[in-house]
Amino acid sequence: MSCCFLRRFGRFGAVGTAAFGSTLLCSNDSARFRASVALRVPEPLQNSLWLTCPVLRDLSPQPSPFPDQFGMRLLYSYRVSPVPSSGVSKEASAAAGDESKPHDCFGKDTIANAAAKVGPAVVNIAIPQDFFGITSGKSIGSGTIINKDGTILTAAHVVVDFLGTRGSSKGKIEVTLQDGRTFEGKVINADLHSDVAILKINSETPLPEAKFGSSSRLRPGDWVIAMGCPLSLQNTVTAGIVSCVDRKSSDLGFSGMPREYLQTDCAINMGNSGGPLVNMDGEIIGVNIMKVAAADGLSFSVPIDSVCKILEHFKKSGRVIRPWLGLKMLDLNEMIIAQLKKQDPSFPNVNKGILVPMVTPRSPGERAGFFPGDVVIEFDGRPVERLKEVIEVLGDKVGVPIKVLVKRAGDKLVTLTVIPEEANLDV
Repeated sequence: MSCCFLRRFGRFGAVGTAAFGSTLLCSNDSARFRASVALRVPEPLQNSLWLTCPVLRDLSPQPSPFPDQFGMRLLYSYRVSPVPSSGVSKEASAAAGDESKPHDCFGKDTIANAAAKVGPAVVNIAIPQDFFGITSGKSIGSGTIINKDGTILTAAHVVVDFLGTRGSSKGKIEVTLQDGRTFEGKVINADLHSDVAILKINSETPLPEAKFGSSSRLRPGDWVIAMGCPLSLQNTVTAGIVSCVDRKSSDLGFSGMPREYLQTDCAINMGNSGGPLVNMDGEIIGVNIMKVAAADGLSFSVPIDSVCKILEHFKKSGRVIRPWLGLKMLDLNEMIIAQLKKQDPSFPNVNKGILVPMVTPRSPGERAGFFPGDVVIEFDGRPVERLKEVIEVLGDKVGVPIKVLVKRAGDKLVTLTVIPEEANLDV
């Protein structure tokens, strides 16, 4: 398995993507309207080395092309609409005095009890790496059993090699349970851009399983624990807090499709990828995928609400379907609207909505008649204020006409019909 370091540089715009996690190409042509938004980006993050946690080569006499460095690979995710909260009743939450915190108190056994609930379902994943028939090490990671039938949730890059967006298994997958039992795993589904994969092992008896929580209920400062097998050390637990609940990929210097992560200060290392991020109720609220190599306390996970949506796609279609409109979109607020009105007095009189600052040439959006400067106020008959609402309405609708009401310069209302296409993520 090859290892490499990547550096992420450059600026990034404060615009979203009007697609379900799709990649967009944007026009650089002059437009009759163009919105500018200034961003202040901390210099250290622009130039940081990003280290994904899973892929570790076991100690061996084979020479490494990077003898003094760990390997690193770029991973992807994307924002999806949250699933309904489940588990704790409102009555139980109210008894705690705060609906956002289902546990009554934080005691000396809180972390240990949460880890004990999930621990038996956490597995070690190892894949021997062969070069010309010679085993030179292992690629390792972690995972979590989410069904008693042996269904395992992990990170895609742990178990799959991707060529473009098409993946193939890295080889024979060895899955070791906390109790020492070993099984051979099979990749059922994997998606590169979300970095989520499902494995299956066969057992004659029911297996321990972990429960899903809801990442939408998290707040900065909430306690969490990361579990997995860093550096092949099974049954490892580390604790920390949530640092940010919606860390955008652009904040980290990543280009391409917009993605959001949970940021924590839990200690994770090579081999942690695919392992669960767990709340104090012993529920999975994220999948650990990467950390900053040049810093401590900067770890990132795919939110479990995003994972649940991906699993729905796997179940329904066997893959993730991402509609593409070819529009850049920006959530409007009072400050941005005031700035745009000052730059262009003809800007529509709105107090909310979603700005379209750019339209991709030869895209569904262009064919529908969108222009830069349009403000979307209704999407498929629903009033919308934020991009995530558009994404939620889009779902997996491909080839389905959608009515969009926009407001243009001079307060002109126009109804457009756009037909989403499936995103070509190989481009």
